[in-house]
Amino acid sequence: MAPLPTIGVHMADKTTATDAPFKHADEATAKLFNLQPHLVGMMLEEPFYTRVMRILSKTKTRAIPTAGVIAKDGELRMYWNDRFMAALPGKQIRGVLKHECLHLIFEHTTTRKYEPHKVWNYATDLAINSHLMSELPEFGLFPGKPFTALTEEQKEKMGEAAVAQYEAVSAKIESFPKGQAAEWYFARLMEDDDVKDAIQNPAEQPGQEGEDGEGGGQGVGMPGTLDDHDGWGDMSDEDREYIKAKVKQAASDAAKECDSKGNWGSVPAELRRQIKAALVNEVPWQKILDRFCGYSRRAHRTTSYSRIHSTMGRLVPGAKRGYTSSVATYIDQSGSVSDRELALCFGELKNLAKNTEFTCYHFDTEVDKKSEQVWKRRANPEAGRTRCGGTCFKAPTEHAGKNKSRFDGYIILTDGYAPDPGPSRLPRAWVITPDGAVQDWMHNYKKDVIVKMKWPVAMKEA
Repeated sequence: MAPLPTIGVHMADKTTATDAPFKHADEATAKLFNLQPHLVGMMLEEPFYTRVMRILSKTKTRAIPTAGVIAKDGELRMYWNDRFMAALPGKQIRGVLKHECLHLIFEHTTTRKYEPHKVWNYATDLAINSHLMSELPEFGLFPGKPFTALTEEQKEKMGEAAVAQYEAVSAKIESFPKGQAAEWYFARLMEDDDVKDAIQNPAEQPGQEGEDGEGGGQGVGMPGTLDDHDGWGDMSDEDREYIKAKVKQAASDAAKECDSKGNWGSVPAELRRQIKAALVNEVPWQKILDRFCGYSRRAHRTTSYSRIHSTMGRLVPGAKRGYTSSVATYIDQSGSVSDRELALCFGELKNLAKNTEFTCYHFDTEVDKKSEQVWKRRANPEAGRTRCGGTCFKAPTEHAGKNKSRFDGYIILTDGYAPDPGPSRLPRAWVITPDGAVQDWMHNYKKDVIVKMKWPVAMKEA
């Protein structure tokens, strides 16, 4: 199988701690394994993690040895190896899922990144695993807990240099208290030159590749993190902010819901405090909308004759490539959406129209085709109202699907109060008014973007 195409990746490392730090189940067991019952079980017992997990598309693959989260084209996807998952008890399967969620929430793979990255990976796993001590496979990194003791046979295979590194890092991690931030663990690891070097440059010794060729972990060597976060560094700043915003919005919604119902599942009080602290700095909703419009774009290619070819001695055709973006915008005209809320969104669309062409329609229970208005650069449309009926989201969803040759994606501006319209054939963004509500069913569609507008100070006080 070809390598997974990624913008950013947070996936399992192949380096291992003991002869069998993690195992793969046989083919027969793997074929019978189904991740869905574990996800359903989390819905009942872990409402916070479940809400965050809903923004991830889940895909089974053998391209990675364990599991990982990938960010591609603005979408978060979780890939998981069925042979690895099938070999774990249910509690550890859920622990791995929680581990991935916490890395995303605490921005360990987006904003909070330090060099050297291998030491930072150790530090982030130590911070996360402090809260999951009894829920992860034994090969994980846990503060206050030494690595598995080596047998004499293992020491002989590894050699003196590798054994010395192994024991030095083990002793260092055993001395750490639980519950510290990743930056704290990073600073302590960096203070010890021997430990830092052991993590970055483990001594070579045989048998690390794994007998099945998939990083099965049958060798002996320096422990690795449960996950490798290297690929996230390839993301642009805009992509990183966009992914961070999607995660924060999902986590914020989950935290508010858990607080209102008084049920956080197994999330302890101290971890709740840390999660809420991580969610304080909100990403402006305008950035999320701007990035959605950037992803909804098409390429066009034109032929040009610009200069004499250096080897052919004559004019030859070249190619020019550019990008345009055409986005449909459907404005909820129901009476529950106020003129002030329409004006707020219209003002932001005017800013985005500098780089994106918007075709706007009004809708209530059906799309008002006569209201079609194209906003281009320097356009100055008005926030008008032509209808005032109920709301049906199927109307804009079906209209956009029938016009998919015209549009690269579409936005529905609404207060959110209407039934589920089903999946969309085009990229869809829900822009929820400040006084509106994000509906639970909106999270069922992984490719959809959900934007909750907020009142600027001037308008809020008006």
